[in-house]
Amino acid sequence: MASKDLQKTVPFEGSNLSKKEQIAHMFNDIAGRYDFMNHFMSLGVDVGWRKKALKLLVPLQPKMILDVATGTGDVAIMAQRMLQPDKVIGIDISEGMLAFGREKVAKAGLSDKITLQAGDSETISFPDTTFDAITAAFGVRNFENLEKGLAEMYRVLKPGGKMVILEFSNPTKTPIKQLYNFYFRYITPTIGKWIARNKAAYSYLPSSVKAFPQGQVMVDILQKIGFQAVTCKTLTFGICSIYCATR
Repeated sequence: MASKDLQKTVPFEGSNLSKKEQIAHMFNDIAGRYDFMNHFMSLGVDVGWRKKALKLLVPLQPKMILDVATGTGDVAIMAQRMLQPDKVIGIDISEGMLAFGREKVAKAGLSDKITLQAGDSETISFPDTTFDAITAAFGVRNFENLEKGLAEMYRVLKPGGKMVILEFSNPTKTPIKQLYNFYFRYITPTIGKWIARNKAAYSYLPSSVKAFPQGQVMVDILQKIGFQAVTCKTLTFGICSIYCATR
């Protein structure tokens, strides 16, 4: 599906706010329950997905890592522990998510190695070719302009550097496809309403996953921007995908 459809997919239909503003507002509202909801709805499988994505960076041994849409810092903390770079910098447009992330970084004793700061993926405030590696877990789907954000990630990545994107995808095989669609369409918004107390956020989740360009379409977008050696690997019956690309 074209990324223009993704741009039109927003959490709050009828709102006068831009998609970017709506996304920030939504994540500020659910920040305190975000981690619990992630692990609860995925039965903890999301932790394994993150580890598999980061393992792709082990041979590179990156010293400087940028975690885009870092949220509460799960990937930034895991990257520091698995890859032991000199520095991990996480950026996000939600101050609410960053506040929880900073608490987790401090509790992990990694404040000297990880910095979480406000930042827009479409106007990344770092010079060209700053980072050895870039990560983004479940975040690029929320970009207001997908291609612009990906181009910024390309700009700040060093030649030979690697980018790893982890994102939800839609399974295509029966009966997983039907079970997944039922869960996402009916169960997820209900859980979001009762536990996270934000039905809109968890109704936006399945609609944004459906609109996100997946598989070869996403590979083609990354290649058009300039990335090389682009691969897509699906996980857990196609529920999640890892996109890996080199500058």
